[in-house]
Amino acid sequence: MKIIIAKNAGYCFGVRDAVDMAHDIAKQEGEVYMLGDIVHNEKVVSDLNNAGAKVVNSLKDVPKNGTVLFRAHGTKNDIWEEANRLSLDIKDATCPLVHKIHEDVRNLHSEGRKIIVIGDHGHDEVVAIADQAKNTIVVSNPEEAKNLKRIRKAGIVSQSTQAIENVKEIISILMTKIFDLRFVNTICYPTKRNQEQIKDLAKIVDIMIIIGSFTSANSKRLTSLSKDLNNNTFQVTDENELDEKWFHNCKTVGISAGASTPDYLIKNIKNKIERIGKKI
Repeated sequence: MKIIIAKNAGYCFGVRDAVDMAHDIAKQEGEVYMLGDIVHNEKVVSDLNNAGAKVVNSLKDVPKNGTVLFRAHGTKNDIWEEANRLSLDIKDATCPLVHKIHEDVRNLHSEGRKIIVIGDHGHDEVVAIADQAKNTIVVSNPEEAKNLKRIRKAGIVSQSTQAIENVKEIISILMTKIFDLRFVNTICYPTKRNQEQIKDLAKIVDIMIIIGSFTSANSKRLTSLSKDLNNNTFQVTDENELDEKWFHNCKTVGISAGASTPDYLIKNIKNKIERIGKKI
């Protein structure tokens, strides 16, 4: 059985830097507190917790003068303000590309444009992006775009991990509703690259395995993209979720992973598939 791993499967540089920062601070200071999960992967959060990076639900749960780590997805402005009021030591692990989206939104808003964010409602990154301007509209799919009223002047950005096809379809609809439209393509390069690699790989293998948490919009989007091209696509969080039945009469397996998936999970799954291949 031949196993092909997508070249850029797993951690993007923003997630890798955020996780490394959390580990380093926990090692240096003994503990660091994260407001919510630093990335959408239970395995990573568990590993960090064991290392001393603790998840809290409120800044009030952080000890006085403690260290708080703001996660890769970005953080709302009022939380920044509250952390400063509480005199917390703030460590910012926000992905630089997400910071750039915040800047793009503020620039578009300064031009007097209504801000529209193409992204998943309630997603941490989208919430923080939308917070950069007042009365921001979030559009997640073409149907929502069709239901929007006409707007004279708007600026549009997208969640960094959106599927290119979804963004294109929504933009094509918004072009019929907005007289003065300015779109900044904020899908990040690692996402574009990973999506393209999955498209190529899914066409040439018998089975595709996508590794990632089911809480990760990025991972679920990659799975959906692969399924469009290969019905034998399965998403798993670790090697224990692999089913031997999937691999019967299988000659080639493709593996990719969401941007929050650590390297060791990819290795463990590859090794498990190799063992399955020797048995069947």
